This record gives sequence, C-alpha cells and structure tokens, in this order.
Amino acid sequence: MLNNRKSLLATSLLVVASSANAGYEIKLSDQDTITFGGYIQGDIRYIDGNAASTLTNDDFWIGHVVKDDISNVRFHADSTRFNTKYVHGDVTGFIEFDLFGGGGNEKLTNSRHPRLRHAFIKYKNWTVGQTWSTFVNTSAIAEAADFGGPLVASAFIRQDQVRYTNGGLQIAIENPESYGGYVGAGGYGAKDSVPDVIAKYTFKGDWGNVSIAAVAKQLETAMGESESGVGYGIAGRIKTVGKDDFRFQLHGGNTGRYVGAAAATDLVGEEVEETTSILVSYRHFWTEDLRSNFFYGNTETDESDRDRTHWGINVFKQINAKLSYGIEFGNFDAKDLDADSDYAQISVKYVL
Repeated sequence: MLNNRKSLLATSLLVVASSANAGYEIKLSDQDTITFGGYIQGDIRYIDGNAASTLTNDDFWIGHVVKDDISNVRFHADSTRFNTKYVHGDVTGFIEFDLFGGGGNEKLTNSRHPRLRHAFIKYKNWTVGQTWSTFVNTSAIAEAADFGGPLVASAFIRQDQVRYTNGGLQIAIENPESYGGYVGAGGYGAKDSVPDVIAKYTFKGDWGNVSIAAVAKQLETAMGESESGVGYGIAGRIKTVGKDDFRFQLHGGNTGRYVGAAAATDLVGEEVEETTSILVSYRHFWTEDLRSNFFYGNTETDESDRDRTHWGINVFKQINAKLSYGIEFGNFDAKDLDADSDYAQISVKYVL
C-alpha cells in the first residue's frame, strides 16, 4: 500500500512538472488529496503627495496614514502567496502564506519573511483556526492592483476562531482584542477575557449574494473598565450586465478593528468608537480578456474625528487563463489631516 502511494505521488508530481496546463491537485488515495495553489505577482508602485502610509515602503494603502511628504517608486513581489490544502474525507486542512512579513532590505538581497494568512481545519459544519473573520464577505472586496483595494472602508480581518456553518447561516466566537484599550507587557497584554461573537447570514442566487452580519464585543479600557460594543455590516456582489458586477459594503456601529484596516480603533481613551464606512465598486468587461474596475471607499469616525477616503480606477488584461497584467491610478485622502497622495501601480500576476 505504501509503495502504491509513493508511485501515485511520483506520477502526479511528474504530471505537474511536465505539463504547462496541469492541475495542482495530487490524489494520494480515494480519501486523500493535496492541492498546491497561490500566485506570483510583481508590482511597480509610485506615490506622490503628503499622505504617507505607515507600512514599510508604502506597499499598499491602509486606513491609518500620517501627514508627511512622500514621493517614491518601489518594485516588489511581496503580494506573492502560496498555499496548500490537505483533504482526508470530511476533513480539510488549509495553510497559506504571503511575503508581507517584513525583513530584508533593498541594498542587497531584498529578502522578505513569509507571513501567515490562513491556517485552519474544516470538519463538516465546523471551522477551527485562523482565516477570514466571519464578519467579512470576501466576494464584496474590490478587485484592485493595490493590495486589497480600498481597505479604508472594507471589512478586512483574519483571526483565529471557532465557526459553525449551516447553509447561509454562520455563527462564530473569535479572538478578542481591545484595539486602542489596555496594553500590558508580554504576548498576552490585553485583559480581554470574553471572545467576540459574530453572526452572519448570506443570501445567494444566480443574481449574486448579499450578507448581513453583526459583531458583539466586550472591550477592556486603559483604566480597567469594561465596555460593550456592537457593529453591523451589509455587503454583497450583484451581477449586472454580461460578466459585469457591482460590489458594496456598508458598515456601522462599533466595528472598530474589523473595518478599515486601522482606520478606526475599538476604543478612543475610555470611549467606544463609532464608525460609518461605505464602499462601492463596479467591474466592467470591455472584452472577454479586458476588464476595468472603479472603486470608492470612505470611513468616518465619531470619537477620533477621522475622515479617510480611497478611490481608484484600473484596467486588467488577461493574456491567458494564468497570466494577466494591469495598471491602476488612484488617490488616498485623509481629510482630517488635510493630507492626500496620488498613486500609480503596475501589476503582473501569474496564478499557479
């Protein structure tokens, strides 16, 4: 039996290596398969203005920026990611990394550290481990050359959780973190003792999908007090004409770190932050292999008085099923800081 498995594995690997259009699923037995996936991406990015991202080398926009003059061009392949899926009957394990983990330098090697994106186990209706928060509707994320598009207004968070799924209903308890609240020493500094609770229902059909989600949090303040927070979200992707689609996200309440990629914290001092975010995106296919996206996202907060906007427009050319390239122009505006920057980005992607 062991020799048969070795022979099957060797044959599968040979097929993957020798065929340009080969699949990446390797069948080990009637119950066991391994799938390799991901993509390789190269980016050239230019930024000019006085709104600078706090990320190293400004690889992409997040909701939190600083007012600082910036004018730079950067070449990088950090968006590249790789994943492996293991299936044994009803059990699935999935692991994925990208290269936004930091490290390296631009003087010599440009080496980068892998960063864990997903590591979870699925068994029937249950999911355990790190993956997209149940609060997120990934189909409503805009297609963009800039990593993740208008993160300033997107529900965009991955974390450890225990999730139950039954049809369109998902209920989960997820890792708590009072962002902006109590900070202590060591790896378990926050005094969060109650998991975040999330519920989402997704309506699906030939027309697309719409999800309704809510998150309830128990937040620990810097003074050791406990505050409650509740946030909501409505998001979806609607098919329109031909292959076109409209994507949207509307979030409000005490969403905190769940929306905006650091555009808002959960707490500002001793007060729970109130946030309103809206994102809209339209994807249009000019031809079968040429498409464009326009997206707009805005987040406003009550306690910290932030007002952040990101818009962009792009065009992607699909050379074949695996290879594409695109160019994008856009602007990030921090109205509360009186700061904004324009950017242009060229991306080339090969899907594994």
